[in-house]
Amino acid sequence: MPSDPLLLFVLGGALLVGGAELLVRGASRLAIAAGISPLVVGLTVVAFGTSSPELAVTVGSAYAGQAEVALGNVVGSNIFNVLFILGVSALIAPLVVAQQLVRLDVPIMIGASVMALLLGLDGRIGRLDGAVLFAGVVVYTVFLVRLSRRETAAVEAEYDGAFGEDPQARPRPLVDIALLLVGLGLLVVGSQWLVEAAVATATTLGVSELVIGLTIVAAGTSLPEVATSVLATIRGERDIAVGNVVGSCIFNLLAVLGLGSVVSPDGVPVPQGALTFDVPVMVAVAIAALPIFFTGYVIARWEAAVFLGYYVAYASYLVLDATDHALADQLGTAVVFFVLPLTALTLAVAVVRARRTA
Repeated sequence: MPSDPLLLFVLGGALLVGGAELLVRGASRLAIAAGISPLVVGLTVVAFGTSSPELAVTVGSAYAGQAEVALGNVVGSNIFNVLFILGVSALIAPLVVAQQLVRLDVPIMIGASVMALLLGLDGRIGRLDGAVLFAGVVVYTVFLVRLSRRETAAVEAEYDGAFGEDPQARPRPLVDIALLLVGLGLLVVGSQWLVEAAVATATTLGVSELVIGLTIVAAGTSLPEVATSVLATIRGERDIAVGNVVGSCIFNLLAVLGLGSVVSPDGVPVPQGALTFDVPVMVAVAIAALPIFFTGYVIARWEAAVFLGYYVAYASYLVLDATDHALADQLGTAVVFFVLPLTALTLAVAVVRARRTA
């Protein structure tokens, strides 16, 4: 195992991305071979599979006692997913969201974000809290499968084109099982290396494990979502691009944070700083995605630029605050006063659009 933290982080991240790719590919083929529709596979196996790095890192760090990395990874990944990934995807091409499932997922994402905030008010998300969150992902998955039967033929065709099996391809269950197992193995090793590199970096820089989890680890474990959503946007599969981000955020909160809290000996602690700043920012960011809730709306390029600008401001504040820079307080105030106008603006636009189409 490499001793240099930077090399360890890069190799760990590469193993996570490769492991997630193999896991998704093997699991998707096995599911389709078992008769599960490409729509359901895309909504569950693929969306959840791209969050497998977050799951591996969060569970591994929580079990090893680095619970702040676990919390930072989930919160930071959700903020990164909505602001950065949706921002980049919408800059490539405005995202038109017509899929009913995606629009219904957004309120669920908001509800899960608020639930995580409420459960952490006592300073800890305990094992019972984690079990409640994990039960939520079971209910959510059943909800998706049942609701998918009501989707339009156009959406089903979109998912079939993205995840459907090649008619000329022969079933290879042993190969697919091997891909799945190798992917899981790479995820386990990659998560261990990434967490060790993150803890070593935090110790060297003198910053908290929470900040490392919110920034470097969160971005590193979100690389599969970046690849999936950007590629789907380029191919014109824009529902899939948005659905992957929203579905992954829900999975992070319910399954990843839930399971991490269950396996951690003392649950996942929620520091006061995260409770008063980072977690509320995550909730505000989820609310900022509300236009998707309404029928057939576009995430325009100017909105994408706003999302990206906000992520840059948020990440800059974390870095300045971690290094005790004099500008940290000013930027923190600016971020707080930017979150509220952004959310208010988003809601106002959503209401106007809804009235125009009523």
